[in-house]
Amino acid sequence: MERDSLSLCGRSGLLALLLMSATAVVVVSFTSPLPPPLPIMPLPSYRQLRFQRQEQIMFFHFGVNTFTGKEQGDGTEDPSIFNPEGLDARQWVREAKNAGFKVVILTAKHADGFCLWPSAYTNYSVKSSPWKNGTGDVVREVSDAAREEGLEFGLYMSPWDRHEPTYGDTLLYNDYYLGQLRELLTMYGPISQFFVDGNKDPSSKDMYYLFDAWFALIHQMQPNANIFSDDGPDVRWVGNEAGEAGTTSWSMMNRSMVTIGGPFEEYLNEGDPNGSDWVPPECDVSIRPGWFWKESQQPKTVNKLLDIYYKSVGRNCVMLLNAPPNQTGLLHGTDVANLRDFRSVIDRIFATNLASKARVSASSTRGGDISSFRPDQVLNDDLEAYWASEEGLTTPFLTLDLGSNKTFNVVKLQEAVHLGQRVQLYHVDVMQDGRWKTVSVGTTIGYKKLDRFEKVHSQLVRIYIDGARGTPLISAVGLYLDTWSALSLAAESTQVSE
Repeated sequence: MERDSLSLCGRSGLLALLLMSATAVVVVSFTSPLPPPLPIMPLPSYRQLRFQRQEQIMFFHFGVNTFTGKEQGDGTEDPSIFNPEGLDARQWVREAKNAGFKVVILTAKHADGFCLWPSAYTNYSVKSSPWKNGTGDVVREVSDAAREEGLEFGLYMSPWDRHEPTYGDTLLYNDYYLGQLRELLTMYGPISQFFVDGNKDPSSKDMYYLFDAWFALIHQMQPNANIFSDDGPDVRWVGNEAGEAGTTSWSMMNRSMVTIGGPFEEYLNEGDPNGSDWVPPECDVSIRPGWFWKESQQPKTVNKLLDIYYKSVGRNCVMLLNAPPNQTGLLHGTDVANLRDFRSVIDRIFATNLASKARVSASSTRGGDISSFRPDQVLNDDLEAYWASEEGLTTPFLTLDLGSNKTFNVVKLQEAVHLGQRVQLYHVDVMQDGRWKTVSVGTTIGYKKLDRFEKVHSQLVRIYIDGARGTPLISAVGLYLDTWSALSLAAESTQVSE
């Protein structure tokens, strides 16, 4: 009798255990993570993604032009004029770091052909100058300073060389250029970016550059280096020297449609939603009217630098700002002061994300609100995390409840670009007087988009995706108050009232 009871109890217990196990299986199945959405090609490489996250890079134009007042030397300048007796590369790099820049790039050789390192291929270099009795090496000093300050180091070497006698001979000059490339790639540690432009006077000798051989050597000897040129392969020119990306700014393009030095400014400025190659843009601009130091020129104001920041970093581009050292070998005090104030303003504007404690809901979420793709992912600091709508839905929206009325005039949006750039059209609404009012309309987002508009006071904000190449993946949303910008708002942002 006891045995039968125990058997019955045992069977009941086993049944209960099985039911509990079945329930557990159901729960595990319900909460199991969904795979991420499929990527949309093309995609960035690791080094390209690292480049886009650097956001700000500083350029140093320095050489014999610093002492002649020219923008383009002709290759006949006497090396004896190069004598920056107070050169302090650590000051250059330190001020770049203080201003928030992550990389510094030096003009190792400009079109005049004068080399800032003691190249074994020519005497037209620092070794023929009086600076340090011909024993100096500017490239060494800047690369060492960058390493000590924790910044990455990059190089510019002009293809056009107005001094070298072999220029114009395809085989001889390309061999000369490759030899100098090897020196720069092997003597100065890791290179973050190698900058190659198409600058050349049409009246100069015809010259066929073996770009493919140059680029192959760079990637072979410096596999983590991004190569900049009009058509990449890693980073592209934005199409102007004003520091402005297009209001539409794709990281994609078709490299086969562009030649270095060709007339492709508009295409480079906007990119191509159907492009087969991931080649993000870089916005180059100088803090002074010229690229090389001239005492008569004045640096850009803090407000102008801030405007450039919004039109470069805030438009899916990296800001490449030139700060030319003077004849002493220092960044001028006025330039330094403006750079420091610029950093201070940026820090103040973006110190407080007014959306950081918002309640975020979405019209659609992949896997539901308990999934890894829930809408509150846009408020963490992990750009690898993101909100995703249900598969195939390209017009979802996010709603942010700020808890109370907040005052702001800047919205930040970021896509999870490691899975492809997707958003083609969006708008931002705020609730005012019981109605939605559109404060900003845009096309692309990409790595980062910063939209400015007239100051608003609202508790509810809606981010509406109006079109995308695939399921939108939004990694960050921020709201900020900018009291510094001197922008004419009507020219910058589309204002629409419903």
